Amino acid sequence: MCVGRDRKSPLWDQRTIYKHVWKYVYNQIIEQQFGFVNERRLNMRILTSTKGMDIEEWRNLRRKSLGGSDASVIVGLNNWKSSYTLWADKKGYLPNTEDNEAMRIGSDLEEYVARRFTEATGKKVKRRNYMFLHDKYDFITANVDREIVGEKAGLECKTTNVFAKSDFENGEIPLYYYCQCMHYMAVMGYEKMYLAVLVLGKAFYWFEINRDENEINNLIEAEKEWWTKYIINDEIPEIDGSSSTENTVTTLYPDSNGTTIYDSNLKDDVKMCLNLKAKIKELQEISKGYESKIKATMGEAENCLVDNYKVAWKNQERRSVDTKKLKDENPEIYNEYLKVTKTRVLRIKEVC
Repeated sequence: MCVGRDRKSPLWDQRTIYKHVWKYVYNQIIEQQFGFVNERRLNMRILTSTKGMDIEEWRNLRRKSLGGSDASVIVGLNNWKSSYTLWADKKGYLPNTEDNEAMRIGSDLEEYVARRFTEATGKKVKRRNYMFLHDKYDFITANVDREIVGEKAGLECKTTNVFAKSDFENGEIPLYYYCQCMHYMAVMGYEKMYLAVLVLGKAFYWFEINRDENEINNLIEAEKEWWTKYIINDEIPEIDGSSSTENTVTTLYPDSNGTTIYDSNLKDDVKMCLNLKAKIKELQEISKGYESKIKATMGEAENCLVDNYKVAWKNQERRSVDTKKLKDENPEIYNEYLKVTKTRVLRIKEVC
C-alpha cells in the first residue's frame, strides 16, 4: 500500500517508502549502538577510530585540534597550562612528553572510576573508541571517556589526591572540569555530562552537569576566536609570568648561539624587570625583619600560639656531601658521579 501524498505517482510513493524504511532502520541501528535517537547527536561526526592507536599517534592527532582538556586553557581557567604553552603545542613547536605520574595514575584508574560510577548510580556505561568532530568546526574535537547507555549523556572520569583544593564533599566542581564537560556536550550533542571523581585514599564523588546552551555557545565562540587568531593567523599569545609559559620559553630556546641582537622595543620590559626585582628584594628584607622579631620574642621556645596562628621554630638537620673534600681526596670517584647540567641564565645590568 502506497503512503505517498500523490497516489498517481508510483515513483514518488516508492521513494517515500524507501525513505521511511531507511530512516527506521537507521534509527534502530543508532538506538542499539548509542541507546537513544537524538537529532543533535546524529549531526556529530567521527574523525577516526582510536582503538589500537599508539600514544604518539594519538598525541600528534590531538595537536591538530582543540580537545576537552584545552577548553579551560582557552578561557583562562587552567592553573597548569597557559595560552602560550597551548599555542606552542598546537603549532608543533614542543616535543611530545611522557605522562607524569599523576596523569599515568589517572589513565590507569579510568576503568576503575567508571566501574565505581556504575556501582554508585546503577547506570551502565560503554566505551567510545573514537575521536569525534564538532558538527560545524573541524578544529574542535572530543574524546569522551564513557557514554551512558540509554541517555543522551557522557561520563568523564577523574582521579585526584587528598590535597586537591576543591570541596567535592559539598558539591564544588573545579572549573577546568566544568569547561571540559561543556566542551564535550558541545561536540557530542549530549543533554548532560556526568563527572566521576576518585580522591585517592579518601572518597569517591559523582556529579551531574546539565547542558547550558549559553555557556556552550560562549565556549565555542572563544575556541573559534583562539584558533583563528593564534593558529590560522599565526599570532602569538601574550607571554605571561606563569610557570607554564616560563618552561615553554626555556624549552623552545634552550641554547644561545653567541650572537648579539639590538632591540629598543625591549627597553620598557628591561626597566620593569629591574624595578620589580629591586622591589622583591626590598620586600624580602622587610619580611626577614619581621621573622627576626618573631624569633627574638620566641627565644628558645619551639612553638608559639598567636590567636588562630601557630608559629614553629624547630631545629632541622641537613646532610650533604662535602664535594670539595671528595674532589681533593678522591678525584676518580668524584668524576665518576659528577653530573653536569646546562641552563640559560638571564642577567640584566646597565651598561654605559
